[in-house]
Amino acid sequence: MTPPDRIKTPDAFWQAAERLSIRRSALIHEAQLPPGIVQRDARMSTAQLFALWHALEVLGGADVGFDLSTQMQGATMPPSLMVAFHASNLGEALRRVARFKALTAPEEFQITSTAEECVVITNWPHANETQPNALTDASFAFLVSMARVGTETEITPDRMDLCRDRSEKIETWFGCPVNWNAPTARLVFRKSDLDIRFVSYNRELLEMLDEALDQELSRHQTKGSLSDQVRWHLRRCLTAGRPELRSIARQMAISERSLQRRLREEGQSFQALLSDTRHSLACEYLSEPAFDITEIVCLLGYEDQGSFYRAFHKWEDRTPAEWREAHFQTDQPKTN
Repeated sequence: MTPPDRIKTPDAFWQAAERLSIRRSALIHEAQLPPGIVQRDARMSTAQLFALWHALEVLGGADVGFDLSTQMQGATMPPSLMVAFHASNLGEALRRVARFKALTAPEEFQITSTAEECVVITNWPHANETQPNALTDASFAFLVSMARVGTETEITPDRMDLCRDRSEKIETWFGCPVNWNAPTARLVFRKSDLDIRFVSYNRELLEMLDEALDQELSRHQTKGSLSDQVRWHLRRCLTAGRPELRSIARQMAISERSLQRRLREEGQSFQALLSDTRHSLACEYLSEPAFDITEIVCLLGYEDQGSFYRAFHKWEDRTPAEWREAHFQTDQPKTN
């Protein structure tokens, strides 16, 4: 089963970008994402994630994915990735990464083996476009770095296909033949390398990390009330238009009648949650100067500005422009 289209970007990502002199605000602005996307528990869709990595390429150059990956090496990792570093060998490590990627994110690591080679291809089931080159570079660099750290040897892939122009930096670091501007990106290891033992193999620690990850997955699956889960789906779907009860119920694998009943039990209704979510997002977007009113209308799923203005006046008893002006006046530093 494919996980929901939601991805959490770790703090290490934002910190690594800043070490490359790429400010969060500039990155969010370039990607045209809502400012709340940088919050600790925020989730983004595949489309938003791809927009973020495309923005990275604009601000950081063609090799920014590789540069970001090297900046993130040594950062604190979630159990889902840490387990791979304590696997028994490279083959098991790759399988663990693939397994936990499939469990925790709408991303697939497709691993196929023949008698001589092991091919890794990344796939995003919810994507409507090709994975950004920078994201591919970062993913492949992570896997090769994992292989080198785990085995304490300078493992090099057998070869690599990339959908981008040639980079001497990439060629030098990976140390293998690269097929540039390929139709599909793939990382190919020698089959014999999969059996190289990981120096960091620790069966007891691995079992503890596995247990911690299982608990984390269970916690994510049951976290929050049903109302909170509906709010999350609403935030994700609003930019595609006004979400309907039917579509949200389908995404949550629950019948419309059951969803309505359970919301009533929590003292909520679908329409009230939709209005509350729009209100909250409207204030977030208005707090960001880069967004104009027409963009906010679209992001909130309204068909026209008039509908948005009427709703916002009902929420705040003022127009969006008046709210924005008052908000920025409040934020101005006081002077003597």
